[in-house]
Amino acid sequence: MKQRTGHIDLWVFLSVLALMMFSVGVVYSASVSISGIRHDGDFNYLVRNHTIRVIMGIAALFIGMFVNYHFYRRISKYLLIIALLLLAYTLIGGTVVKGAQRWVSLGPVRFQPSEFAKFALVIHLAVLLAAKQRYIHMFRDSFLPLLFWIMAVVGLVFLQPNFSTGAILLGISFMVLFVGRVKIMHLAGVALAGIPVIFIYAVSATYRWNRIMAHFTEDGGAAAGNYQVNQAIIGLGSGGIFGVGLGMSKQRELFLPESYTDFIFAIVGEEYGFIGAVIILALFTIIMVRGMKIAKRATDDLGRFLAVGITCTVTVYAIVNAMVTTGLVPTTGLPMPLLSYGGTTIIFTAYALGVLLNISMFTRIRPRDIVLKQEEPAGPRVGELYQ
Repeated sequence: MKQRTGHIDLWVFLSVLALMMFSVGVVYSASVSISGIRHDGDFNYLVRNHTIRVIMGIAALFIGMFVNYHFYRRISKYLLIIALLLLAYTLIGGTVVKGAQRWVSLGPVRFQPSEFAKFALVIHLAVLLAAKQRYIHMFRDSFLPLLFWIMAVVGLVFLQPNFSTGAILLGISFMVLFVGRVKIMHLAGVALAGIPVIFIYAVSATYRWNRIMAHFTEDGGAAAGNYQVNQAIIGLGSGGIFGVGLGMSKQRELFLPESYTDFIFAIVGEEYGFIGAVIILALFTIIMVRGMKIAKRATDDLGRFLAVGITCTVTVYAIVNAMVTTGLVPTTGLPMPLLSYGGTTIIFTAYALGVLLNISMFTRIRPRDIVLKQEEPAGPRVGELYQ
């Protein structure tokens, strides 16, 4: 097993900590009103839960940071099988929330298995790609096994139903396969065959069709489906350059129902203004740029593919969430990583970023200082006594 040759990437580490710490304040501001209504006047209920998750997330970040990433070669398949079993159980005994069966309750803990599955899939794809590099061009022995695991996860997520998460997972998986040197012909063939199927699935449900139509029309009932996006844009516009100030948001007062989850970026823009929103996006940009640099400097294929997969997963989610909030794409229901109120989501994401930091330890991005002790001479050197 390779030995660490460097320290963690401080840029990624500090960006992740900054996002998680900042999330406590913005979740409190965004949730205080609705928390009081839903929890019998306990205005701190939601932020208290979120703070506990942030603390657990920081612990998960450090655990992921100090587990040698080569260890996942041995357990990646088991992680993915557990994820598939949880996804399958969700369809049978999962908790229905807002018409979708996406949650599993284990005692007091409730979480979405898809949040665990997305990272389990990335880890296993990275392991398989690293192992199959000698024959990665082969369709049957290389590409088909990879495609099997992707379709198993994405298919179960689609059945929940959760189209947006399934589509994002499919896109991220293909990014990892592309970096993993899978033949373009294989990827293009599957994409051409799958796009019509995905399109039919996307428009097969009324609520999904309404979301799509709401994005492209301002008339009738479809526009009502764009209510949250319109309220989010109002919040962003109200913030101006410097924002209205911490705790001064008006959109949180039940105008924006998902203000502390899917649309928390709108509250950031309203209270902290354009500058605050840019800072948040800059932190994710740092994670993206440094994550790709870690991948480039990785000492083996496993580290390279794993770094790309984790970096793409976190930054794609952030980009899509920001685009939804600003009305650039239809509503998806995806949270802002590390920032939105969440249960186990923030823990899984923090752990995955800890894995990314562990990979950075094996690069020379921040090399360890090696001090070699010089041996003292046993006696005077030749000629020294006569100088």
